[in-house]
Amino acid sequence: MKRHFILLTLAVLFCGAANAQSTYIHPWMQKRVAYFGDSITDPKNDGSKQKYWMFLQDWLGITPYVYAVSGRQWNDIPRQADQLQAEHGNDVDAILIFIGTNDYNNGVPIGEWYEEKVEQVEYGHGKPKEPVERLRRYMKMDNGTFRGRINIALDKVKRMYPTKQIVLLTPIHRAQFHRSDTNWQITEDYTNQCGIYLEEYIQAVKDAGNIWALPVIDMNSVSGLYPMMDEHAQYFKDSDTDRLHPNDKGHERMARTLYYQLSVIPCTF
Repeated sequence: MKRHFILLTLAVLFCGAANAQSTYIHPWMQKRVAYFGDSITDPKNDGSKQKYWMFLQDWLGITPYVYAVSGRQWNDIPRQADQLQAEHGNDVDAILIFIGTNDYNNGVPIGEWYEEKVEQVEYGHGKPKEPVERLRRYMKMDNGTFRGRINIALDKVKRMYPTKQIVLLTPIHRAQFHRSDTNWQITEDYTNQCGIYLEEYIQAVKDAGNIWALPVIDMNSVSGLYPMMDEHAQYFKDSDTDRLHPNDKGHERMARTLYYQLSVIPCTF
């Protein structure tokens, strides 16, 4: 009798779990998503036939609005946002921004998030308010630096789409890209022209999430793609000449990662 009760209980739990699983709806299902970025997102890039957003389109029924262009840097995000608004207005549910690797390759200085000024402000704590001098910081809108470019871009996008979900994706690891003698890009274990490693640009995107109140998906980490190892060359276009752009297999791995990462981020509010 006791054994029968246990089996019956397990059956009920199993059925309940099965029903819960069958009724689960991914929060990004059937949504309209804009993609800003560079060559890894650009449908015209020949590194792969299937892009990560195409897999998400197939699996989740997402309607993609893709504005990414090969070679672009963070200073192109305002233009991409303008194009989205011109073509779709407010009829979009979320925006994914996946860019930054070209800022590293082009030696864009990291720069500063803020500039500070001493200002007078009224303050009262346990006694009547009175004028006091305090340091006050302002977002530094400097198009010549990486942090400044992010500030400019996110200030625009968040004002343009205050009710929409905006998600930042960090650039993935990068190895050699040898397109021609005039486009011969080195691996990430070298500093760029500014003497800065790729990790500082990755960290800046992570920091931007806290500064601008945006979720960040660390694709540099969670995608698992590591072209610096020969064993991982299978995920990129060409083992010898292009370990910068993922191939179809690499994009599928990114898409599977995003599928689960996005499942815990609301798409609409």
